[in-house]
Order: sequence, then C-alpha cells, then structure tokens
Amino acid sequence: MPKICTPLTDTAIRNAKPREKTYTLGDGEGMYLEVMPNGTKFWRMAYRQPNGRKNRLTFGKYPVVSLAEARTRRLAARRLLDQGIDPGRAKREEKEAHATAAQHTFEAVARAWLAKTRASRAISTQEKNTAWLEGNIFPVIGSLPISTIKPKDVLSALRRIEARGAIESAHKIKQLCGQVFRFAVASGLADSDVTVDLRGALSAVPETHYPAITEPTQAAKLLRAIDAYSGHAYATFALKLAPLVFVRPGELRTAEWSEIDLDAAEWRIPGAKMKMGQDHIVPLATQAVTLLRELHAMTGHGKFVFPSVRTSTRCMSENTVNAALRGMGYGKDVMTGHGFRAMARTIMDEVLGERVDLIEHQLAHTVKDPNGRAYNRTAHLPARRLMMQRWADYLDAIKQGDSGVLDN
Repeated sequence: MPKICTPLTDTAIRNAKPREKTYTLGDGEGMYLEVMPNGTKFWRMAYRQPNGRKNRLTFGKYPVVSLAEARTRRLAARRLLDQGIDPGRAKREEKEAHATAAQHTFEAVARAWLAKTRASRAISTQEKNTAWLEGNIFPVIGSLPISTIKPKDVLSALRRIEARGAIESAHKIKQLCGQVFRFAVASGLADSDVTVDLRGALSAVPETHYPAITEPTQAAKLLRAIDAYSGHAYATFALKLAPLVFVRPGELRTAEWSEIDLDAAEWRIPGAKMKMGQDHIVPLATQAVTLLRELHAMTGHGKFVFPSVRTSTRCMSENTVNAALRGMGYGKDVMTGHGFRAMARTIMDEVLGERVDLIEHQLAHTVKDPNGRAYNRTAHLPARRLMMQRWADYLDAIKQGDSGVLDN
C-alpha cells in the first residue's frame, strides 16, 4: 500500500529549519522539498521514466518557486508521463531549444542570409540591403530570437520608417525582412514568415513618375548640354551613354567590362542585376561602342565601366548622374537618370513609330508571346539591334539641329 503523504503548507515550508544533513518534506505524487544544510530549499520530483528507470526533476528553488507553482509544474510533468514522455528529457530539449533560439537572433540570421546570397546580387544592392537592415531593423528587433518575433514586432520597426515619410522604403524593407524570415524557415529556425500577416498594414506607396524630357526639341537641348558638360570624365561618359542604352540607373553604374563585348557590340547584363531577375541583352549602336572604346582606355584595367572616383574597387555612386544633371541646370522635377528610359520609350513610339513590343523588350519589361509565356532574352535580337542603331542615329540628328528630323 502506497505511503500516505500529508500535503505541505506554506507555513510548514517556511518553518523548515536546516539540519546537519539534507532532509526532505514530501508533498505527494513524487514531489518533495529538499532542505540543504545551508538552508537552501529545492523542489524536486521523483518519478520513473517510460523505460522504468528512476529519475528526478528539479522545479526550482523556494521561495522563487512557490508551493502553488511547484504543484503546477508537477501536474505538467505527470501529464507528460501519462503520454509516455520523459519530463526530464522534455525539459532538457526545451532548454536546448531556448539556447539555440537565443543564438539565432534576427540580426544573426539576417547576416547569414546576406552572406549566403551575396553572389546573387550586385555589390551596390548588397551594401544597400545591409545598410537598410543595420539602420532600421537591427536596432529594434535585431537582438530578438527570430523564432519568437511576431508581426507586431516587425511592424513596430516599419512604423518608424513610415513616420519619416519614407513610405516606399518601408515597403521595400518589409520585403527584405520577408526574405530573411523565409531563409529562417528553410533553415529550421522559424515556423513562418511573419511579414505575410502585415499585408495592408503599411500606407500605400504614393504613385510616382520619374521626371523626364520626352519632347524632341527639349531632348536635343539636353543632349547638347551633355556634350558641353565639363564635370568628371566618368560622369560625362555615363551621361552620354545613358540615352543610347536607356537601362535603369543602377544597371548603368554597376556595368562591368566582363559583361561587354565591344567586337560583338553587345552588353549582356546578368539577371542578378536586373529588376526582373532575368538576363538582359543591350545591342550597342556604333555610337555607344565608340564611347565605350574611349572609356575603356581609362577604366578598362579595372572591373567597373564606371568606377567610383575614390576607389576602382567600387562602382560609381547612385547620385552621380543625377548630381551631374543638377549641375547642368536640370532640376529633379525636370529630368533624372531614370528619365532617359521614358525619353526613349515615348519618342521611339510616338515619333519614330518603332514597334512597341521591341521597345518594351529593350526596356527589360516583361513581354509575353501569344501563349502567355515570357519571351527569352534573345527574342527579336536582330530587330532590336537595328532599332537601337536607328535610335542612336536619331539622337545624333536632333542634337545637330536637323530640322527635318525635329519637324517629323
């Protein structure tokens, strides 16, 4: 017959004095208070593991763990035993999980993701992503175990960005955080991408249009101003090449000589640098090839076509072209580096009558075939090559003030 144990009381526990040797006071169902010679009191529980071996659990020190709390922990342990689970092993696994979670903070996981995926993005993008996280996210949730982060935690960080009026940045940084969480999920460090639950939580991004010159006469004046520009040589060449290739500013400034084949008159931009993630081919008109050969004599020994003026190991700053335009008297509400794309899109369509699908291909926009599939990068390449040469010839003509061309 099992020994009957009278449940303990708080008074009995407080009055339990230390003795020369350790002794115990039982509370029933295997739980007891262990009183040490130095007066320290521990809650323990004796039990048999599912395999029949004897074991014991420690619930904590009294009075940090009260009698009521100790009984709650005993009940939880008994429930595990009823399910055939060793509570001691469960406790160790939980402790290990907490230790692992503490190591895998959002910042630690984000930096691991940045390092692992570095090769898939441009250096400038890597630097921008790192700066965004370091400046906006790490100070708020960087020290939190990524497995414990809730949607409201991420939103708290994003709200601070939103409060500065940087609505578009808030949305982009939310997407960046989502990539970190998905990496964590794939690595077994988080259960889900919590940013999914933030859909609609941020203010809508105001619709913006990049200022651009799209009227031929004004375009001609801009081209002449570029020819007369006396700034740094790298900026001058970037300004001259921009209307001939009309790629995105980031694609232009991060151009590498390894991507350009001057003999074949082609610039092949890898998908990692493209907004849509697809490889892109830019046929180079003879005017563009001439410019690049001249520039190659200056920067061809390095990696970048347009290196930074401070160091050849980095590309030109993202503000260089826009700053040059400002220096020429073109305010940010009139023309930007991105505006060369709108200039080409509008004039080639409305003035030159070029095929819209060819223009869209050359702008690296998604163009689908009759079956709804996206064309590959080489689609209509011969036709696009001819179109790019006609465009370069047209720019030469209007720059020289050819009234016959401008009047068309």
